[in-house]
Amino acid sequence: MTLEELQNTIRTEVGVLLYFSGEHCNVCHALRPKFKEVFDANFPQLKQIYLDAHENAEISAQFQVFSVPTMIVFMDGREFAREGRTVSLHQLTEKLKRPYGMMTE
Repeated sequence: MTLEELQNTIRTEVGVLLYFSGEHCNVCHALRPKFKEVFDANFPQLKQIYLDAHENAEISAQFQVFSVPTMIVFMDGREFAREGRTVSLHQLTEKLKRPYGMMTE
């Protein structure tokens, strides 16, 4: 995916989860299936995009991703939430429930 394609996706989708990880990041690999499960169940209309931060250095730089894992949620084309390193999946889920519900009703 190119930066232009990603920016277009963010503009056109109801919401987007960008999940930046790294090949040698054990935390990234452990969290990814948990995020996928929770987002599939609670936020099915959010498009999930998983990117290797090192392989996608231009995209990582554009979104100011300096550590992994980093999750950025866009809603209505704007950054709504950002979590990095120490991530609380529960807190992020709670933060997204109300605005997601308003956007998808």
